Amino acid sequence: MAINLDELRARPLDPEINDEIVRFSTAVDEYLAGTLDEDVFRVSRLNQGIYGQRQGGTNQMVRVKIPYGRIDATQLEMLASISETYSRGWGHLTTRQNAQFHFVELRDTPEVLRMLASVGLTSREACGDTVRNVAGCHLAGACPYEVLDISPWAEATFQWFLRNPLSQRMPRKFKINFSGCATDCGQAMFNDVGVVGVSRPREDGTVEPGFRVFLAGGLGANPHPAQALEEFTSREDLLATIEATLRTFDHFGNRDNKLRARMKWLVDTMGIDELRERIIKERKFLRASATYPGGVPTIVAESGDAPAGMGTEVVADGGVPIEFSGLDPYRKWELANVVRGRANGTVSAYAHCKLGDITTTQFRQLADIQREFDVEIRITNRQNFVLRGLRDDQLAPLYDRLVDADMHRAGAEMSRDVVSCPGADTCNLAVTQSRGLANDIDRALDEAGLAEVGGVRVNISGCTNSCGQHHISDIGFMGFERRAHGRAAPGYQMLLGGRVGQMEVQFGEKATKVPAKTASQAVVRVVGRFAGERTAGETFRDWLDRSGGAAGVGTTLKDLDVFPTPEDDPSFYVDFDETGPYESQVGESECAT
Repeated sequence: MAINLDELRARPLDPEINDEIVRFSTAVDEYLAGTLDEDVFRVSRLNQGIYGQRQGGTNQMVRVKIPYGRIDATQLEMLASISETYSRGWGHLTTRQNAQFHFVELRDTPEVLRMLASVGLTSREACGDTVRNVAGCHLAGACPYEVLDISPWAEATFQWFLRNPLSQRMPRKFKINFSGCATDCGQAMFNDVGVVGVSRPREDGTVEPGFRVFLAGGLGANPHPAQALEEFTSREDLLATIEATLRTFDHFGNRDNKLRARMKWLVDTMGIDELRERIIKERKFLRASATYPGGVPTIVAESGDAPAGMGTEVVADGGVPIEFSGLDPYRKWELANVVRGRANGTVSAYAHCKLGDITTTQFRQLADIQREFDVEIRITNRQNFVLRGLRDDQLAPLYDRLVDADMHRAGAEMSRDVVSCPGADTCNLAVTQSRGLANDIDRALDEAGLAEVGGVRVNISGCTNSCGQHHISDIGFMGFERRAHGRAAPGYQMLLGGRVGQMEVQFGEKATKVPAKTASQAVVRVVGRFAGERTAGETFRDWLDRSGGAAGVGTTLKDLDVFPTPEDDPSFYVDFDETGPYESQVGESECAT
């Protein structure tokens, strides 16, 4: 039964959180009255997870932290209420498992913070030079391959650094990701700290579960792969290791140049060996701290972190070629969207959110589904939801409910499931309408009969900053301004062959440049070749390597890199979802995903 949200909002908040919101509300009033300096207010606003939009004025985006993607029915209903009352009737899921709401009036943001706090959610430190949302594998606790369940570890890390004095004014943002096994569904390999569950043998012949900690990874215009700190980090040392890494970054990070301030640049300035040495030394003496975070966190000790159970097969993980021909819609959905752990009997199912968008009605429908089916829901890093803890006999009725919610599309997490950043729709930094391109690729794949090809993923960023994670997808696009026939036009750099897994990351390599209006044709050609030429079980990267690599495949697409004259086809000079001539407009950078 749904909870009365008005009653919930009327309940007293935790005094510390209430005081924080009152202070922020006062700051909003002072800023709007012209008595608070812009620079001072900007820091306060960003630390509350609120930043300005391309539209300017008092339009704001509110980013809500959803640690490791876990969300409950009451929280879903509150997000529905926020989107309905203060935003535009829908929210957006990000690649780091946040929920975002655009076009929120600055004056209303304190009330939104209160609404979030009443259901145990926060936007605190979702932006700014802080520890961002702690992300994690969305199948943690239900995965047949995991060494341990990273869920309580991600929760403990989130709680430890939230409002922690160490986390408030760092040289730049700091991102932490967790994966329970080497498959790395949590994408640990391109973050400031990436934690992967591993094990090592003990002298008595048993196996000790623990972690391998990777550090100083990042995407953006200059992607860096994360590198291992040490071979094995014990459960007792994990939180202290993360804090020691954070402290080292705080001590030595570049505070003079924001463009070279992320932790990845420390590898370039001091070298990985010295960086490792400083972190391990910091951890050694951290024991003397009055707030030493060593030992197994209470939440882990109480809830346990035992793995779901080792298995030998996962059905439809998005990386396995799947044949759909001749299947009815339900069977397609079951084959493409349902994940089973054979050994432990877990059943999970994806609910598709096109472009990561979810309406007010869909938020509420998901809340009803969660209560009716008694399942756990998490946000995935490909901007969908996964429903966990299902029984086989629940799949058919669940499918019917997802059809009603228009979240039943077969192929969530597959080729049709294009990931995009918000792009020039709302972002100050974007130079192209990446969401419009994502829609066009979706359309083109459908028309070509390729939307349900497994084992290939498409990601789009509207600029170099890689909020759409174009570097680590099979097919990636980065938006930039092109010049043709004396006119500006929207264009993209196409990359091929990015991947994350097995504690490795390969960044996509340049294939070709294309006008925005032919990018979808390029995707259709590449996906079509892959589907027709791959061998049984062959990955996209393996196919690419034997097909001439990114450059070799890119040469077959060169005919698409042609701009007709503005008179012959003016559409090439108008971006998707726009009506007027293309113009690259970049605002002041406040915060990237």
